[in-house]
Amino acid sequence: MVFIDNVYADEVLDSRGNPTVRATVILSDGTKGSAIVPSGASTGKREALELRDGDNRFLGKGVLKAVENVNTRIADELIGQSPFNQAEVDAIMKELDGTHNYSNLGANAVLGVSMATARAAANSLQIPLYRYLGGANAMTMPVPMFNIINGGEHANNSVDFQEYMIMPVGFENFNDGLRAVAEIYQHLKKVIDSMGESTAVGDEGGFAPNLKSNEEPIQVIMTAIEKAGYIAGEQVAIALDVAASELINESGKYVLHSENRELTSAELVAYYADLCSKYPIVSIEDGLSEDDWDGWKILTDELSFRYQSEASLFCWRYRRNPIQHQDQIHHQG
Repeated sequence: MVFIDNVYADEVLDSRGNPTVRATVILSDGTKGSAIVPSGASTGKREALELRDGDNRFLGKGVLKAVENVNTRIADELIGQSPFNQAEVDAIMKELDGTHNYSNLGANAVLGVSMATARAAANSLQIPLYRYLGGANAMTMPVPMFNIINGGEHANNSVDFQEYMIMPVGFENFNDGLRAVAEIYQHLKKVIDSMGESTAVGDEGGFAPNLKSNEEPIQVIMTAIEKAGYIAGEQVAIALDVAASELINESGKYVLHSENRELTSAELVAYYADLCSKYPIVSIEDGLSEDDWDGWKILTDELSFRYQSEASLFCWRYRRNPIQHQDQIHHQG
């Protein structure tokens, strides 16, 4: 019987140069799995809590406390457990933490071990991770979102919305979709450069030009799609991560600095509706503040015929797309 033989973690740097947890799980048959925990630039107050050291190292962002929790408390509980019961492994860590948001052990500690366990189990069974998690019928590849223009907390520029993404929804396979996105990205660089704007990049690799409004990045992306030889709305869709909790002020208005105006919830929803009427937008993530319950009701009432609402909203406006492409669009939180 294969069991978890060792669990440990160390502190590494993520793509932003900030410390994060790398967890490793070794099984009794010698196989192992490792995982590095991602971290966002803007986080909601109801999200699971990353445990940071809060000392002088890395401006307080060190994760040695979370690493220590993996190496001691979590390891003590999981060694000897079966790696093939993912739900049980996760439940053990949740009970050990004892809080609603993992503020005791740290969500970064728990998530790292959870992912590492799944990878170790898949390696032990000599099957791909997607097959291990999804089962024998896991055959659908989600359509990825590619972040190509950054704003908000992800860039030091004039754009308020945090992420402008493209999705290759109209291709027969992942390789063709990836090629299209890469070509659009290179054409986008040329378009931005021709405008006399900087082609420097933001936190997540998207370009971070100073533009006059939050609609202009979409217009620039549409131009890049056309110049790359692809059809917007049929082959390539657009997705937004507004991160609206970062925009709201004390009076409950959404401040769009690039446009020098403040909007109510209803006005911001109307703004989204106007954008969706003009561009092939299929996803708006975090379109309102996490505490704006009345605003979310307005958004649901106004746009539910186009969108499927969770933290993100999805619209299937482009019915001419093949059904298989619609089935492939999934939430990425």
